[in-house]
Amino acid sequence: MLICLPVCMLNTRVLFMSWVKHWCFCCCQVQAKNVALAEAGAIVPDSFEGLEGAVRDTFNRLVDDGVLKPQPDIEVPEIPMDLATAVKLKKVRKPTNVVSTICDDRGDEPTYFGVTMSELIEEEYGIGDVVGLLWFKRKLPKYATKFMEMCIMLCADHGPCVSGAHNSIVTSRAGKDLVSCLVSGLLTIGPRFGGAIDDAARCFKQAVDNKLDPMTFVEGLKKQGKRVPGIGHRIKSKDNRDKRVELLQKYARKFFPGHKHLDYAVTVEEYTLQKAANLVLNVDGCIAALFLDLLYSSGCFSQKEMDEIIAVGYLNGLFVLARSIGLIGHALDQKRLQQPLYRHPWEDVLYTK
Repeated sequence: MLICLPVCMLNTRVLFMSWVKHWCFCCCQVQAKNVALAEAGAIVPDSFEGLEGAVRDTFNRLVDDGVLKPQPDIEVPEIPMDLATAVKLKKVRKPTNVVSTICDDRGDEPTYFGVTMSELIEEEYGIGDVVGLLWFKRKLPKYATKFMEMCIMLCADHGPCVSGAHNSIVTSRAGKDLVSCLVSGLLTIGPRFGGAIDDAARCFKQAVDNKLDPMTFVEGLKKQGKRVPGIGHRIKSKDNRDKRVELLQKYARKFFPGHKHLDYAVTVEEYTLQKAANLVLNVDGCIAALFLDLLYSSGCFSQKEMDEIIAVGYLNGLFVLARSIGLIGHALDQKRLQQPLYRHPWEDVLYTK
């Protein structure tokens, strides 16, 4: 470098010769220092490559003379693998805040319990199949998914006068957004309106398991101060049957492998009709009984899974899913008609002390 730099940067012979002289002078100084150090007793290797050997020989000689005492080697601590590498090698898992077992959106396309979006479309899956994958974590038989789709269609709406639709209508006319209208209607779903499916399923299951006759079952609930869930309707009666119940029963008797819970619910209805003409099997009770038959006769569920489904409250979810369609429809209908703020008429209120 000392020779090349002048040649590349300065095209002057005088300066080039000056650099050569300076380099020779430095080399002489270095050699002179090495000689002086060696004469003073320092160990000076002939070259840099000889440094390792000189250090080793000197160390061994001092050990032999007893000047130095070798110490045991210190074990070098192992550096832990960094988290990113460990995760990539699947040796560790980062603590998670959420656990999901029904879907995965990390690949090229999302999956519903292992079924890709492409398969859903190409194999012509229906909404019942999607419910089966996301709610029950399995592919259900076609008659089962068709039954769920029937429940969704038949329970989507029941007119503007029921509590859920009425709430959504009033909220929509108050100028609220669609989500608020939907939620206001959904919040009315409960034991007296659409939310009796799970309770009816639990009661019918317990009665069938314990082989209770209809009278013992009904009177037992009466002694507890409870109504029979799934029995009774405000406007339907013995002579004015709910067409939804008839359609569901007809489908189940044709396609379900078994329907013992439905048969039991019908016998309960026969007993309650002796008390009042409107104590008919309503759509909640019918869906509850048929869902029990679906769980027990399909062969797709273990006893533990069936107990869990009934305990968790899957069945009311079917009514919530279905009725959301109608509630949204009522909210949009009011906005489309540009209906004004709703105020209940005075003549429909009994003012009293």
